[in-house]
Amino acid sequence: MSKQILPLTDMKIQKAKPQEKQTTMFDGGGLYVLILPSGVKTWCFKYRYAGKERLITFGRYPEVSLDDARMKRHEARKLLMEGIDPGRQRREQREKTIQERETFELVAREWFKKFQPTWAQSHATRTISRLTRDVFPYIGHKPISQIKPTDVLSVLRRLESRSILATAHRVKHICGQVFRYAVATGRAERDPSADLKGVMPPAKTKHMAALTEPAKVGELLRAIDAFKGTFIVECALKLAPFVFVRPGELRKAEWSEMHFEDALWSIPAEKMKMREPHIVPLATQAVDILKSIKPLTGHLQYVFPNERSDKRPMSDVALLAALRRLGYTNEEMTVHGFRAIARTLLDEILHERIDLIEHQLGHTVRDPLGRAYNRTKHLPERIAMMQRWADYLDSLKKEVKVLPFRTAV
Repeated sequence: MSKQILPLTDMKIQKAKPQEKQTTMFDGGGLYVLILPSGVKTWCFKYRYAGKERLITFGRYPEVSLDDARMKRHEARKLLMEGIDPGRQRREQREKTIQERETFELVAREWFKKFQPTWAQSHATRTISRLTRDVFPYIGHKPISQIKPTDVLSVLRRLESRSILATAHRVKHICGQVFRYAVATGRAERDPSADLKGVMPPAKTKHMAALTEPAKVGELLRAIDAFKGTFIVECALKLAPFVFVRPGELRKAEWSEMHFEDALWSIPAEKMKMREPHIVPLATQAVDILKSIKPLTGHLQYVFPNERSDKRPMSDVALLAALRRLGYTNEEMTVHGFRAIARTLLDEILHERIDLIEHQLGHTVRDPLGRAYNRTKHLPERIAMMQRWADYLDSLKKEVKVLPFRTAV
């Protein structure tokens, strides 16, 4: 005859003392309290399913009361009568709950926080702005594992309908990065945006306006020399063609980065688009421009400070406004255009090595083994190239005869 089990009472459970080894107190129907040597008391339910003995826990006592534990036992036994494994159902429910909490916005913000330190501030600002404005209001609340290609497409169609196709393509790219991060971290099975290849017409690439004909460049340089504005803007505008860095890198130049003894400008990684430190050789013409402004701003942090506060760099519209004052429209010339001028003329006119040009532009250049050049790679050759470039610009400005574009063979 089986041993009769007397139901537990709260008093009996409370008075139970821990032993050197774990002990059990049964309530009947598979329910019991497991008492650990540490004094922790846990509700357990033992049952058989598919011929095997299984075990699930209901939580700790007294957080889970005696009545609560009996109710959980009742629900579990009811599932068994329906042929359902209560333990498996609990695991599936737990996984579902976790998935529902892992929304697109939660994962996207985690991804952004992880990679933001490796990006330029402007890129980070644009990325989170696009997510916040164009994505989160529509699919941010959805569990990322349950988002379908049609969900992403609805986001893109909204942008497309507003005639901002280029932004739609960028948003699709950002979403793809978030989905791939979710896959890598076990929150999604696949990237649904990958199924949307070809569903939108290609965006028209808008190239930065620039003058690339030598005679036109000469006219621009003479116009810059005749610029009538603040001396700080004048010097920045004059320096731009000699160094052809990105506009933000020029505006934020600091005196601590200038090394006149070596005629080099060392830009730290955090200021560079590729997040790698960069060296700009300074031709004698560039050094002369910097020395001309040093008595005015040399005691400050920035070479080209803001006109309203010398604690901040020059405004991002100051140089563009200067070009407009010189009569150049947005379709003819931009500040970024100095880079296009250098890229074209260094190659087509001076026949400089492409890898030296690309490296000096701050682009990632790899050697035959696929390794990225470091900032000092080919520095002597780049120093010589930058002086040849400065001398060539002077020749254009003086209207001397220039070499024609080489023709294709």
